[in-house]
Amino acid sequence: MPPSTPLAPKPNLTTMTDRILSPSDATLSRLAAVVGEANALRSPDLIAPFLVEPRDLFDGRTQLVLRPRSTDEVAAIMRIATETRTAIVPQGGNTGLVGGQSPRSEAEVVVALSRLDRIRDVDPVGRTLVAEAGVVLKRAQEAADAAGLLFPLSLGSEGSCQIGGNLSSNAGGTAVLAYGNARELCLGLEAVLPSGEIVHGLRRLRKDNRGYDWKDLLIGSEGTLGIITAAVLKLFPKPAGREVAFVGLSSPEDALALLTLAQTKAGLQLTAFELMAEIAMVFTLRHTRGARDPLGGRHPWYVLVEISSQRSAEDARMTMEDILETALENGLIADAAIAQSLADAASFWAMREEMSWAQKPEGGSIKHDIAVPVARVPEFLHAAGRAVLAAVPGARLVAFGHLGDGNIHYNVSQPEGVDKAAFLARWSEVSAIVHGIVAELDGTFSAEHGIGQLKRDELALAKSGPEMDLMRALKQAFDPYHLLNPGKVV
Repeated sequence: MPPSTPLAPKPNLTTMTDRILSPSDATLSRLAAVVGEANALRSPDLIAPFLVEPRDLFDGRTQLVLRPRSTDEVAAIMRIATETRTAIVPQGGNTGLVGGQSPRSEAEVVVALSRLDRIRDVDPVGRTLVAEAGVVLKRAQEAADAAGLLFPLSLGSEGSCQIGGNLSSNAGGTAVLAYGNARELCLGLEAVLPSGEIVHGLRRLRKDNRGYDWKDLLIGSEGTLGIITAAVLKLFPKPAGREVAFVGLSSPEDALALLTLAQTKAGLQLTAFELMAEIAMVFTLRHTRGARDPLGGRHPWYVLVEISSQRSAEDARMTMEDILETALENGLIADAAIAQSLADAASFWAMREEMSWAQKPEGGSIKHDIAVPVARVPEFLHAAGRAVLAAVPGARLVAFGHLGDGNIHYNVSQPEGVDKAAFLARWSEVSAIVHGIVAELDGTFSAEHGIGQLKRDELALAKSGPEMDLMRALKQAFDPYHLLNPGKVV
């Protein structure tokens, strides 16, 4: 038997990071020349919007923001970056919540992709849309709608987040239950590797088994393996009928039973099932202009249910009524309201979508983006509630999210009368409590927001040694000098 081949040495990412050089004035000038001085931002006032992220957790720093207009310009930037060992931070709509888009030092150059904003093609027969990375999600939805089709990815930030960022973070949102994450909504990619090479992979095939699927590595990699510049997105038939209902109920267990009932009666027509705690509703009503409670009385928990029928509006209405009538008969729900107009449906959804922002006026909030097996969501909510309140008496537990796929945004708002800074100083302590319970339930501490800077060190502790070795090996293979988004994910 021949001797075994020794394993290659494990990549040392600390050493690779040390190879990154602070860009010289000459390097900055070369990079600026690629995009032109008008799109090479250097002044603090112009750079500032690219350094501030939604949660104000990370203070970004950079000397230069580049705004390329084409894939060729992105490739030219990366060739210079590799030659000069300059770190590059790709940035889309700057809506990320874990610091993945934030430059950590003035040695890092931001490449903002908002000018790559063309919709290159819409194919109604093949049901695909080719969009560049800087296309705002809402605009992709509108382009699909104009073609009589649906692009189902839907997020609270859809008016500003961009397709490249959606794919880089494998965005989830409210329609995962029916359509899947961003990864399931993408057929092909065009991307620039750290070397500056362009990978032309804008294929529209539904079946293609020619070896490893490199696009699925880039999707969800948060810009650490390559820069996505364009994508082929899957489109779907638009529903002929859509019904939205707001439901009040007494417990997460009842919400889970309602979910099972809805799935049994509606099948694939169940396109959303959102769970919300009472206090999340209270905050939203208190701080959102024009918000109104769809139900007459207050309830411990709420659910937003959406049914989409390919057959007719009448079919959607009958299915929704059947679900709610059965739930009332079985004692699962206390009250429900079905939207009577498109405006009603929009206002119901606005209640859910504004919940993240409605927490800010209430003070500090320690946020968690967790997922557990769907059947264990009630167990998580009860266990986390007991543990967090024991550690932080008076904390306000603002839980809401996508019960249909087990993803709960478990946010701990500061107790009234407590100093905000002192409360936020306990972020690691509170997160350790919540994430410890998640681990016991075989869940994840990052369901749809990614890893970025916020959860990088925790990821290394949570994943097994072989899993982290595989991730580091992939990083080494794609980006041997650790130039793309250094300090993020791995």
